[in-house]
Amino acid sequence: MKNRSKLLMLLATLLALVLVASACGNDDDDTDSAATDQPTAAAATETPAATEAPAATETPAATEAPTATEAPADAPVEATGEPIKVGNVSSLTGGALFPEASVAAKAVFDRVNAGGGINGRPIQLVVEDDAGTPEGAATAGRKLVEQDDVVAMVGSASTLECAVNSAFYAEKGVYSIQGTGVDPLCFLSSNISPVNTGPYAGITVSLYYASETLGLEDVCNVNLFVIPDLAPAFDAAVERWEALTGKSLTLRVGAATLEDDPTPLMLQARDAGCDAVVIDGVEPHALAVGRAIESQGLSDIIWIGLTSYYTDSIASQLGSAGNGLRANSEFEPYGSDSPVLDDWRSLMTDAGVPLTSFAQGGYIAATIFVEALRGIDGEITRESVAEAMRTLEPYETPLLGTPYTFGPGETHAPNQASKFVELRDGEWVTVADDWVILPG
Repeated sequence: MKNRSKLLMLLATLLALVLVASACGNDDDDTDSAATDQPTAAAATETPAATEAPAATETPAATEAPTATEAPADAPVEATGEPIKVGNVSSLTGGALFPEASVAAKAVFDRVNAGGGINGRPIQLVVEDDAGTPEGAATAGRKLVEQDDVVAMVGSASTLECAVNSAFYAEKGVYSIQGTGVDPLCFLSSNISPVNTGPYAGITVSLYYASETLGLEDVCNVNLFVIPDLAPAFDAAVERWEALTGKSLTLRVGAATLEDDPTPLMLQARDAGCDAVVIDGVEPHALAVGRAIESQGLSDIIWIGLTSYYTDSIASQLGSAGNGLRANSEFEPYGSDSPVLDDWRSLMTDAGVPLTSFAQGGYIAATIFVEALRGIDGEITRESVAEAMRTLEPYETPLLGTPYTFGPGETHAPNQASKFVELRDGEWVTVADDWVILPG
């Protein structure tokens, strides 16, 4: 970005406006920092099928939950060798909280360690709280890389950590499997590869779902997430949909400030004849959107929010008032009873981790990292881990709609798929079993 400091200031301002649930605290201990307290449920953030998806968008044929974290039957009871230090920068205090990703990742590593670790070496997750500030993110990243000498970053979940630390990680040769990527640089860095779809591909896949999967003609977009330096990323998301479909939006309008009531914009969409509206924003927006659907009689329009809408908190607060509101899920919907969630659900329950999209991101990131570690022949160092990331074979799991990759590229956005959920009487229900996958 041309003006990174401006972006960081704007992102920090956003944090004070995001109302999410409280999380556990964090300390500086190397062993269980921010991972031994049980977190409370937090709102999900960031992104994308109700009817049959087109043939070109069918999901890869993966049918079983990932097993990369299961120890061999003859493994030692517990790993006792020199720890493999892994870092994690997450927002555990401040305005926007992301507590579950780090404790979910730790639960995966604890299970591996109990089964013998990696050739007898335990994985030690060192978690640092960035407190939702640029200064906190910079301090946390430098401590982990320069003092703790971590071999990689795994499962991080922060609003602005990528924007602050991506250049530093590239300079130091540190690779990060992000549990929750939010800011644009999470998807535009050579050394960061998120497991989630993110808000920008989330916009594209939600528009694609409305026009191609549902076959609706008048598709519209309402932008509530108004931060000037993020506008180009949202513009590019819409332009990508236009290029994929050859279609144009019937209406695209945006709020003036983050505090604006979305109702007037929703009424504009009604007056424009919109069949479906992809509408972004954070938890307060989701609540306002859901309530306006009922109070303004807007249920004949399909309203599609990003993954930030898909939380139990929003469902319980809206109840039947939000009936018909949809949202995209970046992973297999966490409320689903699908057997592909059995291992994740069991491990999270045993570890006392709330079942949320954040917890899925941390679990998936840690599982993939363990797979990469087990493929290293020789000493495990920052350099050998970096090579393992660059050469990682596409990792398929039914929890994702597209295989996860890292590779040597300058940018990384491997998750190009979503499923969709709908709010019905205070509960999120998966609309259909098929993934919506962006072509190309």
